[in-house]
Amino acid sequence: MEQFIQKFKHTAIIGLLFLFAGFTAAAQEKITLQQAVDRALANNLTVKQSQISELLATEDYTQSKNNQLPSLSAGPQSGYNFGRSPVPGQYTYANKSSFYVNGSASVQVTLYQGGQLHNQVLQNKLQLDVSKRNTDKVKNDLVLNVVVDFLQILTNQDLVTAAQQQLEIATQTLKQSQISFDVGNQTLADLSQAKAQVSIANYNLTTAQNQLDLTILVLKQYMEMDPNTPIIIEKPDISKLTDIRTIYDQNDVIKTALAVNPDVKLAEARQQTYAQAIKIAKGTYYPTLVLFGNLQSSYSNAATQFVGFTPPVLQTIGTVQGTGQLVQTSVSQSVFGPYPFTNQFGNNFNQSVGVSLQIPIFNRYQARTNVRKAKLNYQNAELSSQLARNTLSKTIIQAILDLQAADKQYQSATQTFEANKDALNVTQQRYNVGLVNTLNYNTAITNYNKAQNDMIQARYTVIFRSKVIDYYLGNPISL
Repeated sequence: MEQFIQKFKHTAIIGLLFLFAGFTAAAQEKITLQQAVDRALANNLTVKQSQISELLATEDYTQSKNNQLPSLSAGPQSGYNFGRSPVPGQYTYANKSSFYVNGSASVQVTLYQGGQLHNQVLQNKLQLDVSKRNTDKVKNDLVLNVVVDFLQILTNQDLVTAAQQQLEIATQTLKQSQISFDVGNQTLADLSQAKAQVSIANYNLTTAQNQLDLTILVLKQYMEMDPNTPIIIEKPDISKLTDIRTIYDQNDVIKTALAVNPDVKLAEARQQTYAQAIKIAKGTYYPTLVLFGNLQSSYSNAATQFVGFTPPVLQTIGTVQGTGQLVQTSVSQSVFGPYPFTNQFGNNFNQSVGVSLQIPIFNRYQARTNVRKAKLNYQNAELSSQLARNTLSKTIIQAILDLQAADKQYQSATQTFEANKDALNVTQQRYNVGLVNTLNYNTAITNYNKAQNDMIQARYTVIFRSKVIDYYLGNPISL
């Protein structure tokens, strides 16, 4: 019964392990190169920052067009006056408090400003193009980085596989050496050499796995993915990449790249914005002509209006000389009453329209300095554009030479690997029958391992170099 229980527990544990392994494998998401590129473009924070800058440039461009429209403003105001203040409607001052309401509205249209408004619209449009070019550059650089890292992952995966195979060979060799040592056919030194090879193979496997984990982490960072999320990199069919073009005409590549390369396009777009800035700076030499109109009215509870006269009364104004007869006249006093808000505000309503001309005469050479600085900025941008073109040409020439050298290295590495593979097979057969000592056998294994690693790295180097040329040609980068 106890044996049955132990067997049941053993079976259950194995089942749970398989279930957990299956769940983990199912939870791991497979990532292809295209998926990695799409996710990076959608989630990468650098791309999002560039896109926000592009939206800001769009707002600046829209606002510069709106600046050509009339400006309309209103200024209502109300409050209390205390102390000695002018009496509304009279040319006197009195110590009293009063409540007042003032209202005004104005409209202003710039008719001419040295072409600055129009030139600013053109510059902001060019600046928007610069932002778009910069976004394209950020995206292209990101795609290239993703492809490079993806290829490095594939390289490291193959290196891990090779390291596992090398560990299996070393482990099998150790088993045979142990058997031979036990029967007296090998010395303790031979056995120690076999153990050392296993240790070296384990170290190489750990190193290769660590490099693989690091490159996968970099890919997750490009995609803005949680580093703890398990993923599986789907390996493309490398056999389809054996027919890779390695011969290019430098002049043709440079000519095509100059027309499509985002770095050059970005530098040229910036140069155009600085050319437009010169026109804007020159606009400060010219007068500014503005058409304006104003509306204004006011109200005060201290203001009064004439409502009539008091009943006439006789008032002595003198006497007749000689007779002493009084001279009287009928006198009436003006009567003032409350001045209603509606009547007062309507009666005080006034309008004005006119033009304003502002002529720059002397502004401490500020306009001249701005023009000179704008010209210097343009010259600097012109040099930057030429530097971008020169740098691109040098980089392309170097990339073509690197591709050709990588292709030759791959062919040499392949031949070396095949030779060492055959040599290891022969050496292993002779070692198994005791015709080769352990030192020579371990040397053959070491040479084989190095040749295999060199071939793997050389193969992916050729692929990477060819993708770099595609990048400069503006071709889609894919595997």
